[in-house]
Amino acid sequence: MNNDIFTQLSEAVQAAEKERALECVRQGLSDGISAASLVNQACIPAMRHLGDLWEEGDIFLPELMLSAETMKAIMAILTPEMAAGQSGSSSFGRVVIGTIQGDIHDIGKSLVAAMLEASGFEVRDLGADVPLEKFCNEAEDFNANLICLSALLTTTMMGQKTVIEMLAQRGLRAHVKVMVGGAPVSRKWAEDIGADGYGENAIEAVRMARELVETRQ
Repeated sequence: MNNDIFTQLSEAVQAAEKERALECVRQGLSDGISAASLVNQACIPAMRHLGDLWEEGDIFLPELMLSAETMKAIMAILTPEMAAGQSGSSSFGRVVIGTIQGDIHDIGKSLVAAMLEASGFEVRDLGADVPLEKFCNEAEDFNANLICLSALLTTTMMGQKTVIEMLAQRGLRAHVKVMVGGAPVSRKWAEDIGADGYGENAIEAVRMARELVETRQ
């Protein structure tokens, strides 16, 4: 029966059938399956499979985004369950993410946030047009391992560099990794401003986030 629930939940996530996925989650919890098992054995494998399909060109960005939104709804139920039950699935790490001040673009950043959450991170999404100092304040308050800075305009890219400098001034740089991304951002830019990583797309961002957190640990 458990395997059937895992299969159904995985299929619902991949098909972005939110109501069906939530029903599977509720049924699984009712049957005594732990929240951690539902995440680790159904949700995360489903999102990884979708990521592979997207990289291979077999699905398109809107489909991936719909599944990511389904995962956000699932995690809204399962995250409190895991915290309350101490189910053995500790957070992979804490991430603060947002789009730099002066930039209102939100879609790509929201997808990355959802994918990170689906992959086991605790995520604090600050939204778009985020004041630079807020990234530092939230990282300190959240005890974040990683800050993800999105910039979709060339005019806001410098804000990524400024946040890194602010973190250093506050003595946080040694404890918080920084990953940057966005359409005009490149790997070279990330290296030039002293960022720890660069995510070209949502899938790469999740992989890089895992590497950065593992390195920090």
